[in-house]
Amino acid sequence: MNQETVTAPGEPTVGTAHFRTTFPTTARGAHTARHAAERWLATVAADDDMATPSLLIAELTANAALHGRVHGRNARLVLTLTSATLRIEVTDARGERLPAPPPGAEAPDDGESGRGLLLVTSLADAWGCEPYPPGGKTVWAECARGGIGPLSCEGPR
Repeated sequence: MNQETVTAPGEPTVGTAHFRTTFPTTARGAHTARHAAERWLATVAADDDMATPSLLIAELTANAALHGRVHGRNARLVLTLTSATLRIEVTDARGERLPAPPPGAEAPDDGESGRGLLLVTSLADAWGCEPYPPGGKTVWAECARGGIGPLSCEGPR
């Protein structure tokens, strides 16, 4: 079941706005969650540039679908928007598979994967991973906003 907390369109974001949805850990589930989050962001942060947050949401949900899959368990996407930041959290059921950038901070030349966390590292102002009891994990990324203005992820500080 999908759940959303929505701020009325056209209203400025005062305080904190939240979005939450669960999705099956499949490519289609990640795609659907990302598009729902983008629609929500378009209503609560219409003046913000959404390219970077969209990429971060896409990467984190895709990683949950690829690396966090447990049969019969869904993943969860949560967005928290304040006047200062957008926090993106994706929780999955695979707590033993923690994300780590490739050694040497570069992706293998011939690999089909291994670039996602490099992308997250370069685009997010901060990111990390936390345990989610009883056996999952939450991977998060944050983008700073300029006051109540546009989002401006510029990489690690």
